[in-house]
Amino acid sequence: MNPLLTFIVVLIGFYGLATSKNIIKSVFSVTIIESGIILLFLNLGNFEGGGIPIVGESLTNIVDPLPQALMITTIVIGSTVTALALMLSIKVFHHYGTVEWAEVLGRKDGE
Repeated sequence: MNPLLTFIVVLIGFYGLATSKNIIKSVFSVTIIESGIILLFLNLGNFEGGGIPIVGESLTNIVDPLPQALMITTIVIGSTVTALALMLSIKVFHHYGTVEWAEVLGRKDGE
């Protein structure tokens, strides 16, 4: 996969985060940014013609498994943080009656 495509995914997430007026849309935008960064790390940790790091007949041209292991950990932590943020948005909705940033922060649309 091209690193440019992963950069575009991250930019889409940043655009969604910058333009969202809803807390839930902001949480999903952060999740999109995280997915783009995971794709970038997996893309940079791979090379053309690299094999899986399992002991076999030939130990040349194997891919380093460390970035893959770190990204699996990142996926688990990211899903936990996303679940926590969505739970907190439910609590915000129960307290304020809305999930719009402007109303929760007490601002008007013009500010």
